[in-house]
Amino acid sequence: MKYELDDFYHYIQIERGLSENTLLAYQRDLTKYSSYLNEQQSISDWKSVERTHITHYLYHLRDRGASQATIARTLSSIRLFHQFLLREHVVDRDPSIHIETPKRDQRLPKVLSSEDIDQLLDITVDDPLSSRNQAMLETMYATGLRVSELVQLTLNDLHLMMGFVRCFGKGGKERIVPLGDMAKQSIELYLEYGRPHLVKTKATEQLFVNHHGNPLTRQGFWKVLKGMARDKGIQKHLSPHTLRHSFATHLLENGADLRAVQEMLGHADISTTQIYTHVSKKRLKDIYSQHHPRA
Repeated sequence: MKYELDDFYHYIQIERGLSENTLLAYQRDLTKYSSYLNEQQSISDWKSVERTHITHYLYHLRDRGASQATIARTLSSIRLFHQFLLREHVVDRDPSIHIETPKRDQRLPKVLSSEDIDQLLDITVDDPLSSRNQAMLETMYATGLRVSELVQLTLNDLHLMMGFVRCFGKGGKERIVPLGDMAKQSIELYLEYGRPHLVKTKATEQLFVNHHGNPLTRQGFWKVLKGMARDKGIQKHLSPHTLRHSFATHLLENGADLRAVQEMLGHADISTTQIYTHVSKKRLKDIYSQHHPRA
């Protein structure tokens, strides 16, 4: 069974061009799935898999406390894999057909208030690292980039004169996102005074680097963000995605067009972007309840 899994991973990486993070997610889902079939159902080849085996596995995940979103994602991985097996003539039927996808719990993303953003971005720039940190956070809040997109930015992706940045999202899809004046100024300061001291003689095209002059990682950015939030006394839950959520929510609260926000976020489906309209409505209700004398 491992042979077919390896073929599938090669297919989604090379032929479909999925990102490393997406590939790892498929590997995690399908490794657990195949282990369950082998150990709990004594199945040693994919031809023996029945629809009931898949549904029992989904019940198994639910009983172990998996969320609806995790179960839905796992089923999506299983479906794509069995479709691959059928297309490659490894099997003659797809047992995942007609299995209903669980409805996902709709969790509203956590966002920071404008005051929290001002507090977080009020950075005293007095050394190369503080210059980099200011440029990174200003860029993320100004563009709504995913953290993986942010750390992959190169010098060639910057178009400061025109006021935009180019990034490559999921599946290598390119998009252009505007940069605000504050972000442009912080990047220019970082490029002039911060980055040269960090990079020194190293030849790297990555925009954001660590204190050794090497490309900054997602984990490195996460560590920087947590440290800055702690230093600023921000008690709210804060993750790299919080800045992305805040970017979208604040745009919509101030009258931005939903389609424009979708394009800037790089969402393939506008229904994904619509979650932020729910956030905006909830925040307006909270503000009303807190400040209206007869609320």
